[in-house]
Amino acid sequence: MTDFDYDLFVIGAGSGGTRASRVAAAHGARVAVAEEYRVGGTCVIRGCVPKKLLVYGAHFAEDLKDARRFGWDVPGDCAFSWPVLRDNVKAEVARIEGAYTDTLESNHVDIYHSRAVVTGPNSVRLDDGTEKTAGKILVAVGAHPAIPICEGREFGITSNEVFDLEAIPKRILIAGAGYIANEFAGIFHQLGAHVILMNRTKDILRGYELAIRDRLLQISMMKGLEFKFDANFEKITKGDDGCLTVHMSGHEPVTVDLVLFATGRVPNTKDLGLESAGVELDDKGGVIVDEDNRSTCPSIFAVGDVTNRIQLTPVAIREGQAFSDTFFGNKPTRVDYGCIPSAVFSHPPMAGVGMTEAEARQKLGSVKVYSSDFRPMKNVLANRDERALYKMVCDGETDRVVGIHLIGPDSPEIIQGAAVAVKAGLTKAQFDQTVALHPTMAEELVLLK
Repeated sequence: MTDFDYDLFVIGAGSGGTRASRVAAAHGARVAVAEEYRVGGTCVIRGCVPKKLLVYGAHFAEDLKDARRFGWDVPGDCAFSWPVLRDNVKAEVARIEGAYTDTLESNHVDIYHSRAVVTGPNSVRLDDGTEKTAGKILVAVGAHPAIPICEGREFGITSNEVFDLEAIPKRILIAGAGYIANEFAGIFHQLGAHVILMNRTKDILRGYELAIRDRLLQISMMKGLEFKFDANFEKITKGDDGCLTVHMSGHEPVTVDLVLFATGRVPNTKDLGLESAGVELDDKGGVIVDEDNRSTCPSIFAVGDVTNRIQLTPVAIREGQAFSDTFFGNKPTRVDYGCIPSAVFSHPPMAGVGMTEAEARQKLGSVKVYSSDFRPMKNVLANRDERALYKMVCDGETDRVVGIHLIGPDSPEIIQGAAVAVKAGLTKAQFDQTVALHPTMAEELVLLK
């Protein structure tokens, strides 16, 4: 027996921290986790889960309209109730939070509903002043939305607050052009708001395949979303009527009812006490870790968004699993960060895995690109002009598929299966040898020219 209170103390009960806690406890470790907000973390409470539910709800705006072309007698003035959707989403989030809590408790993990601050290599302090010690400390506190520095920034909100809105605004300005900005742009547009996307550069969704993000931009503009590029905040003012006027560089001021900041996320390391244990941070506040998630302090580890590596929930879960298997399960494991699929739940959604064409040309030199630009069958009958675009990037020397990128209905569902093929190193010829499943959109993957 050691003199520590626990073998492992986890700070943060999000996706990574919860997985690490549960697995370590299952391996026989004495585990505690501290969570200052709600068990489940960003993804469950105010991120992926509630946002995806809003995406589903927003899709009905187009689906109900399209249904008339398929013979359904849908009233022309279908009423939408934001409070019903909002409150149902909140109820589902609460249910999942309860499930996460039950999982921890059933694995005999002690839960402290408190902020925990590191006070040394093997100790943390809770809100009530209690000190707890542990052989290892795992930092899994995630990240928070970045807010631009400008006069009037207090008038805006972030994705943390968006799920509690009293009503859908008539006009909204969304700052940013990453996946969070584009997802909420689609949601608010479908729910009836006029959406303005403001970005400090000319590009949306940097890092994604150029042709795919260009297609999303074209479709978004066709739907009536407004874009302000090369724009930086100057100030935000609030009128007597409650409306907000956004002053920006390079453009005339715009007046809206709501400003939503979606300009990136920052690791939650401020005032966490990590310096007391000699834990080094990167220039954005992320905990610097090695391949085994160990920080510069041998007894302190970190997983998930707080490391500022790849800010995706499934990655945090894999990291938490690998950490506990390695240090408590006698099963040394490291996460493979290659070929991680990702999706943007925009309208329409886009998804990709592997290298973009530009990345492949830079890394491999010789590449072959195959594509299909088509109208999905459902869009044809619905008289909807939106076209899907599928793109496959192959190594020109070996024929190996190194990247697949899609935009169109159900793209995220399709990419998961395709990601297995890319991860396995299959060739274009093997895709071609696979019989198509007709009529589907996914069949385009084995028919690409």
